[in-house]
Amino acid sequence: MEVKILTKENLENETIKSKIAALFRQLSPNKQQVDLNEVLDAANCIVLSTCFIDGEVVGIASMANYKVISGNKGWIEDVVVDENYRGKGIGRKLVEKLLAVAQERAYTEVLLFTEAHRNQAIHLYESMGFRKRESSIYVLKR
Repeated sequence: MEVKILTKENLENETIKSKIAALFRQLSPNKQQVDLNEVLDAANCIVLSTCFIDGEVVGIASMANYKVISGNKGWIEDVVVDENYRGKGIGRKLVEKLLAVAQERAYTEVLLFTEAHRNQAIHLYESMGFRKRESSIYVLKR
């Protein structure tokens, strides 16, 4: 198992791109995926941790990075492990890789979004020290 940060150069490999698309469909079958070249564009401030087993992508997790008056922050989303590889600690390794990046960059806070029905994911995040924040997230979709 190898967990590494994916770069735009990695996207030259069509197999990697198609496997990430398949993983995203497992996570959000009704959502349209954004082109990975746009996601990993340097101006977009996204880190994508990726787990490889025997050269195959089996998990991904992304973290948006931003700076506001209250500090440097990261926001973790889109954590997904291939259904055939779940329960092997891959999700934890993916998030740990992102947290290492956050530590290197001296983020003051790392937020994490997950949907309320994802009980296994919630248990994982809580075991890693994340705590549910008493606040509301509002969305305006366009």
